Amino acid sequence: METGLRKNAPSSSRETVRNTVRSPRGPESLFSRIALGLIVAATGVGAGDLITASLAGSEVGLALLWAALAGALLKWVLNEGIARWQMATSATLLEGWARHLPAGIQWIFFAYFLVWSYAVGGALVNACGVAGAGLLPFGEPGMARILWGIAHSLAGFVLVRKGGFRVFQYVMSFLIVIMVGAVLLTVVLISPDWSGVARGLIISGIPKAGTGWLLAVLGGVGGTVTLLCYSYWIREKGRAGREGLRSSRFDLAVAYMLTAFFGVAMIIVGSRVKVTGKGDTVALVLAEQLALALGPFGRWIFLFGFWSAVFSSLLGVWQGVPYLFSDFLRLRKRAVGEEVREADLAKTRAYRLYLLALTFFPLSLLWFKVQQVQLVYGIVGALFMPFVALTLLWLNNHPRLIGRDFKNGTASNILLAATLAFFLWVGLREIADLLS
Repeated sequence: METGLRKNAPSSSRETVRNTVRSPRGPESLFSRIALGLIVAATGVGAGDLITASLAGSEVGLALLWAALAGALLKWVLNEGIARWQMATSATLLEGWARHLPAGIQWIFFAYFLVWSYAVGGALVNACGVAGAGLLPFGEPGMARILWGIAHSLAGFVLVRKGGFRVFQYVMSFLIVIMVGAVLLTVVLISPDWSGVARGLIISGIPKAGTGWLLAVLGGVGGTVTLLCYSYWIREKGRAGREGLRSSRFDLAVAYMLTAFFGVAMIIVGSRVKVTGKGDTVALVLAEQLALALGPFGRWIFLFGFWSAVFSSLLGVWQGVPYLFSDFLRLRKRAVGEEVREADLAKTRAYRLYLLALTFFPLSLLWFKVQQVQLVYGIVGALFMPFVALTLLWLNNHPRLIGRDFKNGTASNILLAATLAFFLWVGLREIADLLS
């Protein structure tokens, strides 16, 4: 099977396989398979997802529960396409772009990537600062947020730099277990209208004045550029070929079922309490509303879940995003004919330097208002998803590049085209709204 697959892959990709992909390590344990799905979910579900869903529930009730399921499906389609490309060619999607896109587009993406890293890093340290100050407030609230943001950034650096991928897996799994437990317990305690929940899970139309919230819920789940980090996490597992694709589909199913669960649960929570405000401080307002409904226990449960969500997102970005920087530099050196001594990307100087940059440069955004940081983050992230969908429609439909056994089927093409159209519409709308 593997021999036939490599005949369909370009020779340049075969060279990459020998140099950078780890050898298969035998059958994965159940925890190992589930853990990667937990990592994807924990990285993709952050403050923005939880807050957007709760605000939608507060404004339009349970009528958009189905949108959380649909949004998770759209992200699954994109990540499955990324995994299928890699399992067929043994090259990451970033390598595919480097080989098959004009160099100018690659440099545009690199500039975008640097801006996105700074913006998302700032959003994450701000969110962690808000979560930390909510759990353990001290002194003036603004200063508490800043100090907690710095502390979380440094903690993420230490865990990634010293712990390695194995420790990263365990910590991320622990954090998402806290998230699931906290959110599930909150939903049970607020005693929702379960018949209304069942109706909301079925597409029954869009409520009046609910179009904007529909777009927000559909487009708000599951991460943006962090989708590309999955390529390096499955490389850590040594996956390739059909068996690797089956494993990837399994852990992506785990990841996006959890993603859908969080979206649905937060809409339910929002439907039971009145949520107002902007930025990550909405979480504190929601916690206070839950305290009124459930007592102090409800407040603490939700705050622990919110903290787990934002810190796991920070940890996932701190661990995964430096791979992209390191890989881009490696590919550019190879493109200009420089000799590249291959190594585990996590052990390269470029990876370590970018981890340092992520740890410290975004801290400057702690002195800005949370809403301003979210504005920048929203603008730079708005058009990335249609770019990924478009390139997957192109690359994964070429048998010469991916092999006939791995090319898109009719269902994949329809879903990718729908994803492209939807996220392009959402991206243009979001940019227009944010700039107006």
